[in-house]
Amino acid sequence: MSTPPHTRVASARTFLFVPGHRPDRFDKAAGSGADLVVVDLEDAVAAEDKERARRDAAGWPGIGHRTVVRVNAPGTPWFEADLRMAAGLGLPVMVPKAEDPAVLARIGSECALIPLVETALGAERAYEVCSVPGVVRAAFGNVDLAAQLGVAHDDVLALAHARSRIVLASAAAGIGPPVDGVTTAVRNPEALAADTAHARRLGFSGKLCIHPAQIAPVAAGFAPTEGELRWAHSVLDAGEAVTAVDGHMVDKPVLERARRIVGQAGGTPG
Repeated sequence: MSTPPHTRVASARTFLFVPGHRPDRFDKAAGSGADLVVVDLEDAVAAEDKERARRDAAGWPGIGHRTVVRVNAPGTPWFEADLRMAAGLGLPVMVPKAEDPAVLARIGSECALIPLVETALGAERAYEVCSVPGVVRAAFGNVDLAAQLGVAHDDVLALAHARSRIVLASAAAGIGPPVDGVTTAVRNPEALAADTAHARRLGFSGKLCIHPAQIAPVAAGFAPTEGELRWAHSVLDAGEAVTAVDGHMVDKPVLERARRIVGQAGGTPG
C-alpha cells in the first residue's frame, strides 16, 4: 500500500527542487535519495515557459511518487491551472508567498498543503497560515523574505525571529515542525552543515534543497545523534515511574521527547 501524501509530507526531511521546464532532470531528482521532489513551476521557470513546464510536469511518468508541486503564487495568471493540474493528480502543493488564509483554505480543501512563508505579512500571520485546514507543514522562504527586508538571506541573526515565529506557529496550530529554507552555497558543505544545525536547533525538522549533493548531509543533520538516542533509550528504559535519570528530572514532557527521538530514528518507542 502506498504512503498517503499527508504522511509523506509530514515525515520528510529533504525536499529537492527541480525546475519544471527541465523534464530531463526529473528522473535524476527522483533518484537522488530526497524524501520528496518539488517540481518547481514558479521561480525556476520564466514566464514564457510556464505553460510548457506544467505540461511537462503532468506528463512525467514519475509524477505522483514522492512528488510535490510548487505552483505559481495566487493572483498570477498561472495559479489556477497549476492548482487544477496538481489537484487532478492528487499531489501535495507548495504555495509561494503564502499569507492569505482564505486563499489557502480553498487550496487545502483540494490538496495536501505546504504554505511557503516568505513575506513579512506571511511571517506576521504565521499562526493563521499554519492553522488553515489541509496544511500539513509550513516551509520557510529565506531568500524572498530577506530580499523584502533588505538583509542577506544567509544572515541567521537577521532571520532568526521569522524562523522562530514559524516554528512556534506550527506547534500552536498542531501541525508538524516546519521545513527550513535553502542554502544557496551548493559547493560549501560547511555552510550547509551550519545552516542545518541552526535550523534544527530552532525546531525545524527538514530543509529545502537545491542540489542532489545536499540531500545526504541534510538528512543526516536532522537525524537523531548517537548521544540523543542513548539519552532517549536510557529515559525510556527507566520506566514511567522513575522521576530522575542521570541526575536530571524526568516527567511527561521529557518522556514524550524521548519517544519522539526514538521514533525519528525508526525505532519503537517504549
